[in-house]
Amino acid sequence: MQKITAQQIRSSFINASRSEAAKLNLPKDFDSLDWDNLEFLGWRDEKMPMRGYLVLPNDGSLTGIMLRAPEGGSGKKRSVLCELCRDVFSKDDVYLWVAKRAGQSGRDGNTVGTLICAEFGCCANVRKEPPANEINPDPADVVVRQIAGLQSRTAQFLGRVQGK
Repeated sequence: MQKITAQQIRSSFINASRSEAAKLNLPKDFDSLDWDNLEFLGWRDEKMPMRGYLVLPNDGSLTGIMLRAPEGGSGKKRSVLCELCRDVFSKDDVYLWVAKRAGQSGRDGNTVGTLICAEFGCCANVRKEPPANEINPDPADVVVRQIAGLQSRTAQFLGRVQGK
């Protein structure tokens, strides 16, 4: 992902009002992010922890999605798989993050949701090389496939928010 500015982030949201986008709090490590190892920028708002954001490249521009986490966390303690990274080894919480749909549909109250790592660690999760074995003799190749899968599934979720 290319390095982006706070203004680019704030103007990228398709399902948030201008005032909501203006009030968002950037990640605390924003100035030191490793942009080369991000397929998207995802974070929870420090001051509003039930709110999260995804900003991703989309057809040559940026698209931002404002998300809402369930009240009280994930509820029952059970293992669920993040739909974006599909990391089977991660011990991180996974929440059902919900986004208002873009446009009139979202203003009418329509939403879509998907299971995403609670702290948006997907970009790091897909870069973990698995041990070499008979099925996957080249761990680096596995990482390349995992990154491509993350990009594809994130784009699919964006499409659902856009109503495509």
